[in-house]
Amino acid sequence: MPARLSPEEQLEILRRGAVEILHEEELLAKLREGRPLRVKLGLDPTAPDIHLGFAVVLRKLRQFQDLGHQAIIVIGDFTAMIGDPSGKKATRPMLSREAIERNAATYRDQYGLVLDPDRTIVRFNSEWLGPTSFADVIRLASKLTVARILERDDFTNRLRDGVPIGLHELLYPLCQAYDSVALEADVELGGTDQKFNNLMGRDLQREFGQPAQVVLLTPLLPGTDGVEKMSKSLGNYIGIREAPAEVYGKVMSVPDAAMESYFVLCTEVPLAEVREIVMGLAQGGRHPRDVKRRLAREIVGVWHGHDAAMEAEAAFDRVFAHKDAPEEIADAVVHPHELEEGSISLIRLLVLTGMAESNNEARRLIAQGGVSIDGERIPHSDARAVVRDGMVLKVGKRRFARVRLV
Repeated sequence: MPARLSPEEQLEILRRGAVEILHEEELLAKLREGRPLRVKLGLDPTAPDIHLGFAVVLRKLRQFQDLGHQAIIVIGDFTAMIGDPSGKKATRPMLSREAIERNAATYRDQYGLVLDPDRTIVRFNSEWLGPTSFADVIRLASKLTVARILERDDFTNRLRDGVPIGLHELLYPLCQAYDSVALEADVELGGTDQKFNNLMGRDLQREFGQPAQVVLLTPLLPGTDGVEKMSKSLGNYIGIREAPAEVYGKVMSVPDAAMESYFVLCTEVPLAEVREIVMGLAQGGRHPRDVKRRLAREIVGVWHGHDAAMEAEAAFDRVFAHKDAPEEIADAVVHPHELEEGSISLIRLLVLTGMAESNNEARRLIAQGGVSIDGERIPHSDARAVVRDGMVLKVGKRRFARVRLV
């Protein structure tokens, strides 16, 4: 059982894929206490689908579970009504209670694909924040200063640029920090964009006379475009519940420069082997295409198993290796503002990418059965296409375009 590992061995495992641990010596000291640590991960139910980027931090929480520690998922049903301002250039709209409950239910269905549900505690922060009186809020706010809150880069930048900041947004980090107090967390996990919020939890725990939690930060996985962080709104995501063939095809569209991050954060390939692969790519001893095929198999295997990974690779080969697709396919740029919840009318897509000169021509091409996306023929002119970076659009027998989201 992994829990028998020494504190030093546990720390070595937990370092994989961690950008920063604040602070390592504190985490090692907690591990040496020989008790299950209370490891907290807060989720604001603001999007209904979990993708590979979000799964990075969930997989880190699973590592803690496998090492014998207690995983605590905090569904931020109360804080979601405020909206996390992290990295935002404008005030986020507050979610309705109905939207929060709908999204929270979806998260509950999906986190079990990563975590062991029998060893996972799920709490809703409305349990302790909902009954809070206004007097309680004032007392809580007295624990922190405005100067400390304004240390956040996004708040500072918005003030400098004259962009309004809602007073409720200033309360968000305080509410999230109080979650750590309520749960007496030993460790809090988060992406690098959550660093300020997580460190606030350390500050507030000290104010309440508790030992400060350790903060472990995981990187933001680049999307399939290799530039922006993986995001459903940008269409550059790979959902953990997508079909194996879809996952395989999306991974094959990831730029070569992003492969190392995907190997480290999304697979179980030993780090020593990952370093050998990266060195082989740099020195020309390994072909990027072969490495990417290995990467696609590994990622599909994590979520669907080895057999499904092999079937997905065979399906990919049938579509692309044996369908006269050229080795070099021209890129066609589509701007995210053209999309509505990640999709677009197929007719509009053909016109935007230059595959059709007009809507009428696009309708004709579709009616003739000559339009396909990633090898799947689209027979209906009223169809909408879910757009992802790197997908291949084919018209007729010899016209191809690789869709790129900017």
